[in-house]
Amino acid sequence: MSTPPVPPSPAIPSPVIPSRLKVLRPHSLMGQMLLAVAAALLLVQGLGAFLVYRAQREGYEAGMNNAAVFRLIMETRGPRGLVRRQNGRPGDAPGGPLSGPPPKGYHLEYSTRSPVLPGEARDRDAESELTRILADQDFTVREVVVVHRAAGQDRYARRGLLRRAASFGLPPDEVSGLLRSNLMVVGVRTSDEGSWIIARVRGPRPENVLLKPILIQTISIYVVLMMAVALILRRITRPLAALTRRLERFAATQDLDGQLPPSGPEDMQRLIVAHNAMESRIAALLDEKDVMLGAIGHDLKTPLAALRVRIESVSDDVERGRMASTIEDIVRTLDDILSLARVGRPSDPLERTELSALMFAVIEEYEDMGEPVEVGETERIALELRPTWIRRALRNLIGNALRYGQRARVSLSRETTPGGRSAVIVIDDDGPGIPEDQIHAMMNPFTRGDPSRNSATGGAGLGLALARAIAEQHGGALVLANRLAADGTVEGLRAKVELPVG
Repeated sequence: MSTPPVPPSPAIPSPVIPSRLKVLRPHSLMGQMLLAVAAALLLVQGLGAFLVYRAQREGYEAGMNNAAVFRLIMETRGPRGLVRRQNGRPGDAPGGPLSGPPPKGYHLEYSTRSPVLPGEARDRDAESELTRILADQDFTVREVVVVHRAAGQDRYARRGLLRRAASFGLPPDEVSGLLRSNLMVVGVRTSDEGSWIIARVRGPRPENVLLKPILIQTISIYVVLMMAVALILRRITRPLAALTRRLERFAATQDLDGQLPPSGPEDMQRLIVAHNAMESRIAALLDEKDVMLGAIGHDLKTPLAALRVRIESVSDDVERGRMASTIEDIVRTLDDILSLARVGRPSDPLERTELSALMFAVIEEYEDMGEPVEVGETERIALELRPTWIRRALRNLIGNALRYGQRARVSLSRETTPGGRSAVIVIDDDGPGIPEDQIHAMMNPFTRGDPSRNSATGGAGLGLALARAIAEQHGGALVLANRLAADGTVEGLRAKVELPVG
């Protein structure tokens, strides 16, 4: 006879991840791929946006510098430049080298004081650039100062803006916007003792004229690219998701109906074909196993039934009783082995069952036999179950508690378990418990504890293994733990059957 399959060992616990990271970390392959692409694309987009902003800002600053130089040169050079400085005449002589109206904006200011106000920081980079440009234009200066301020903070500019606003009748909000506009003030001194020539160039703040459009453009491109990547990844991973669902269904039913047709990339198609072949092979092996187990069960039970008949001819009552008990143990062990082998492939369907009613029915069987079984707090919980199998698991656990702990106390409640919300059946006994290092091994087939659980108490070591397999068949678990008193001594064993509440 072949040995029944050993239930799988417990899964290796996943590494502890902080709760915040668990929320951010996607669990699906598509989610993780999308996160990786999003991070890489964000890095590239951010770097590109920074370079564009830097280049445009440099161009913006160059434009402001050139505008200031243009005003300095246009209003200080030419045959009528001195006259314009003295009389403020707007233009050169007709046909002259600088004929035409002066450029728009603020006129030059001539002052004996530096334009730098107390507490203002000078733009050293702009000063160096303006010095170079003026030198290229043969405009010799002793000193150049550049500062940036709001137009409303500059006396000269504020007066001009308010005069313009009054003449054109501008609304207050527009006037306020003009006063908040960025103003670059350039002061040059042509000699150590000379006066300052001050030019003013007004323009929007770089953050407004450059940063906002770049951010909007970057975000728009990022969103469009991520949508395209998400669609591509979804198309690529869709066959894998379908294969995962198929695996889950096959693991639960071992049914060949619903095999996937090959789809997706070539390697994914090969994977689906290989999986379909594996499913077919597994289903064939399971069918062969069922046929073999049926034959074994029939071949063994037939001679056992004949032995039951023959022992009736034994005259010694004690010997006849001992022989009958041995045959019953063999039959019970055989049933447990066959049940354990078939538990992963049940033939009966799931039924909506009142778990508390099923539990009471099992308890009544033991009460009718005079066994000390107590009922604790019980909730009414309806679940999709295979009643025959759950009843078998409860019988094994209650019988185990009575055999090794003299009494059993059974309760049913809803609890939050590591697997989520579950219906939990608790069976307590008053026995010696199980050594901590043997608790997990006790749920393996043909394992019995020593000395508390030995051959003298009967059993083949399949009851806990079968109960565990039945619980896992329903998506739950069997948990064993010693009940400890206040002083740390073992008061008994607690078996918990956890069944998920759908």
